[in-house]
Parts: sequence; C-alpha cells; structure tokens
Amino acid sequence: MRRGVPAAALLVALATMPARAEERVRGDDRGTWSFTYENDLLAGTDRYYTSGFQFAWRSSSYDPPAWLAFLTDRPSLIFPTGGTPRWGLAFGQNIFTPADTDRRNPDPLDRPYAGWLYGAINLASYTARDYGSIELQLGVVGPSALGEQTQNNVHDFLNIDRAYGWDYQLKDEPGVNLILTRQWRFNSDPVWDDIALGIVPTVLASLGNVQTYAGAGVMVRFGTELEADFGPPRMRPSVAGSAFYQPDGRWGWYVFGALEGRAVAQDIFLDGNTWRDSRSVDREPLVGDVSAGLAFIMPFARLTLAYTARSREFETQRNTAQYGSASLSFRF
Repeated sequence: MRRGVPAAALLVALATMPARAEERVRGDDRGTWSFTYENDLLAGTDRYYTSGFQFAWRSSSYDPPAWLAFLTDRPSLIFPTGGTPRWGLAFGQNIFTPADTDRRNPDPLDRPYAGWLYGAINLASYTARDYGSIELQLGVVGPSALGEQTQNNVHDFLNIDRAYGWDYQLKDEPGVNLILTRQWRFNSDPVWDDIALGIVPTVLASLGNVQTYAGAGVMVRFGTELEADFGPPRMRPSVAGSAFYQPDGRWGWYVFGALEGRAVAQDIFLDGNTWRDSRSVDREPLVGDVSAGLAFIMPFARLTLAYTARSREFETQRNTAQYGSASLSFRF
C-alpha cells in the first residue's frame, strides 16, 4: 500500500496539472469520420473475440452541445485545463465465440457465444500533451445483437464453415458501459530529419453491467506527425487512441508498440447474464494485451493497422486470443 501512494500521487498531479499556454492546440473546423474493423481471421485464428466493427463520428472543435460543453470548462481528473473540446457518436458490434465452433452444443468450459450491439456518445477535451474523454455506451447483449447473423453471413460470403453453437448464446440483456480515459502525449525533438520518438501513457476505467474494469497502458511511437493524434482508434476494452486526428497538412507515418493491463471485476461475455441463467466460465481477474502496428497520416485521411495478442481471459482457455485491426478515418 505504501509503495502505491507515490504512484497515485503522481497520477493525480499529472491529471490536474494546468496546461501551459503553449500546450493548447489550435482550433479545428473539421470533424472526423472513422471506421474500425477487427477480426481474428486477420491474425490467422477463429476463436474468442472473433470480430468487431465501429463507425465513429467526431465533431469539429467548435460545436459541442451546450449541455455537454460545460463539463470541459472546469479542471477535473478526466479533462485537462484549457483543453479543446470535441464530442462524438459511435455505433458498433462485437462478437465472441468458443474455440470450437463446429459443436452444436458448445463445450461448457469454453467461452460462451455472445454478441454486443451498441451506440455511444463521447465527450473529449485535449491539449498538446493531455487527452481526456468520457464515453457512454448503451446497447444489447444476446440474440438481438445479431452476432449469429453477422458472423454466419460473412462466413457464407467467404465460403468458410459456419459457427453452429449460437443456440446457446447469452440471452437478451440491455447493457451500459461508462468509460473514462486519460492519456498523456510526450514527444521528443526530431532524432533524424522529421522522425521523433513518442510515449503515450493511458489510464482508464469502465463501469457497467457489460464490463467493469480498471486498466493502464503505455504506447511507444516512432515516426512523423506524432502530434496528429493520441494513437490509433481501437475497440474497447483495448486502450483506444483518439477517434479524431488533426494533421498539419503534411504526409506522415509512425510505427507503434503497446503494453496494456486490466483488472477485471465484471465481464458479461464470460460471467454470463446478470439476471438470467446462461452459459459462463470462470473469469481471470487480470488480463494483458500486447499490440504493434503502423499508421499513415495524410492531409485528408488516416489509415492504421495493428496486431494484438491477449492473455488468457478465463481459466479453461487453452490459447491466447489474437486479432488484427484496421481503421480508416476521413476529415470533412
């Protein structure tokens, strides 16, 4: 406990430190549309977290609704002082399956079938160094999330064997997640030409009947245009960068590697339905991710590609989960 006090004090000091005038970013009259797609087939597997997609929109920095903007006008542990606000909306789906999808009655010790279909509203504020966001996700877990239809229709299109155990998926349940994120961006001076080294530490927490966890991570980046974003957009529960990006008009790139860890108190996709009987497995309380990828920054678009390996999420899990990610963003 005593060893944790200095670290906690440092975190609070970083989160509440006033932004210097030179750290404030210029206004941006353009918003961002992003599409993110994740699939384990991109990593050569077909199990556990098997696929997900998200459409996201982020506003320009000038027009957050008045009923949201007041949240960013005062110092807090989430939003940096003097930050530039943006708000946004998102729509997405995540699909989970066991390792053996040929069985019509899945192994009860394997991960349950589940789908998660949701919408989200996001409020963010950022300076040149700091980024904070609050995201509220509302959706449904179960057959109404259309996980079976999405997965098997895609498999039919690709001439891949169907998953046959969807009759045993989690039952319908409304879901809510409140996700808080704080990030810091530290970039070096150019080490060669315009190429610099950057570090993006992150702390985050989620509270809800879908997923409740606390996490932290660090991303190391090497390349150009590191000021354009806070890392690539990702699907939760992975540490996500900024869905928007703000380039300076030049072309650029960076490669990145990241380590993330989460202490998980609730995961409906493993623990099963909250108020009804369903399939479930014994959840691991600590989960870690290792990621690597690259990003291309263009004046009109951003393309990011990533690979992620995730540690065991439940006690009877036999293999690590692996998946690939691709995200394409446009400014308008």
